[in-house]
Amino acid sequence: MLRSFDFLSLTSYLSGFWFTIMKLYGKNSVLERLKFNPQSIHRILIEQGHQDHGYISQKARKWGIPVAAVPITQIMKLARNHNTQGIIADIDDFVYTSYPELLEKAVEKNKVLVFFDGVTDPQNLGAIIRSLGCLGNFAIVLPTHDSVSVTETVLRVASGADNYVLVSQVGNLAQAIKKAKDVGFWIVGSVVEDGENFFETKLQFPLGLVVGSEQKGIRDVIKKHLDCKVTIPMAQPRMSFNVAQATSIFAYEIAKQKRK
Repeated sequence: MLRSFDFLSLTSYLSGFWFTIMKLYGKNSVLERLKFNPQSIHRILIEQGHQDHGYISQKARKWGIPVAAVPITQIMKLARNHNTQGIIADIDDFVYTSYPELLEKAVEKNKVLVFFDGVTDPQNLGAIIRSLGCLGNFAIVLPTHDSVSVTETVLRVASGADNYVLVSQVGNLAQAIKKAKDVGFWIVGSVVEDGENFFETKLQFPLGLVVGSEQKGIRDVIKKHLDCKVTIPMAQPRMSFNVAQATSIFAYEIAKQKRK
């Protein structure tokens, strides 16, 4: 049964631990979480008079999730200038998949592994997760040091795709890539120049893609584990894609070749 809160009770209730958990912003993010992992949602705040209040309340009622209509001023205060579309959910911290489990599922379900070396911008990671979620059957591996992690910003930009892309954190990215190679993954790395034309490269599966930072690219310690280096051809040699755009292009071509 849906529990009800008046606004003052709710804000008092939240004050003790609101900052120990994560916020999820926006209609799509909240609806996808309700569909895929409702147990992770503690409560939902929705702007008074919001057109989707009844629909979201109906979905939340099935799981006993409290929904409170609050003034837009309170939404804005909690959102800290983020675009919420009038909806905020209070959720569990993001749960990473252990690398052994992720690798096992990648083998079992023929998922493509995407390893990120030195990517630090949460906006980029969120956009990447959104693209990979749309294309389907990808998993992400992040190092624990000198790397972005899954934050509220990442989830906001991902717009619900985080529910469909497994993410693992590893202490040693080179060792993680080596373990993937040991179970049969073919590893390609994205380089700005001197790589094979990616669109003319016949990919081998199971596949792992390594993407480096925009500033430094893939580190040498990682490059020695690559089976192939690939480059996106550019019409203008001094132009380049950012890491989110490049990863989306790589992922689309990978998905296309997998279907064939």
